[in-house]
Amino acid sequence: MALSLTRRRQLLEWAASAQAWVIEDDYDSEFRYHGKPLPPLKSLDAPQRVIYAGTFSKSLFPALRTAWLVVPLNQVARFRQLAGLMACSVPVLWQQTLADFIRDGHFWRHLKKMRQHYARRRLWMEEALREQGFAVVPQEGGIQLVVAVDADDRLLTAKANQAGLAVQALSRWRLQSEGRGGLLLSFTNITSAEMAKQVARQLREAITDTPSAG
Repeated sequence: MALSLTRRRQLLEWAASAQAWVIEDDYDSEFRYHGKPLPPLKSLDAPQRVIYAGTFSKSLFPALRTAWLVVPLNQVARFRQLAGLMACSVPVLWQQTLADFIRDGHFWRHLKKMRQHYARRRLWMEEALREQGFAVVPQEGGIQLVVAVDADDRLLTAKANQAGLAVQALSRWRLQSEGRGGLLLSFTNITSAEMAKQVARQLREAITDTPSAG
């Protein structure tokens, strides 16, 4: 869940007063399907206390293994010095090719195309899950869906995994044990509405003792 504008400003005020650093991991921000894209916290960072991080693993492909940082201006020299002391696993040619890909506008065209693909696949999966009686938690972006459950989500996840479904328990990502459970699943590899229905049926059959609907 994204922080409100008020909470973002409060966080920046605290970071400035405490001389603390805020690490902003801009995960999945490229894939937003409803409303306007949320501006990053870094764009409000007048005190220069935010280190803005991202990766091309989801927006392009994991094998690229390339990430990036936007650091405060007064820290650029320090980060460049430290980066020079570390071994880089990404060949320079790959980095230069990626820079050209971005500079020539291909990356933004690629994102626009992928947003359209993912929006369609997301809709297929949402509809299929709801047909099976699942409660899909509304979200405006990302490359995963959350299905709310009342039972132990870790137990349900284990059953789904045994059935060959790559599902994660939402409670694994929560600091406190309180709160409703959920199942976290991706939709990016769903290639048709029929495939989505098949996955939803498999999930229903895996976690319940009753026959699936439809």
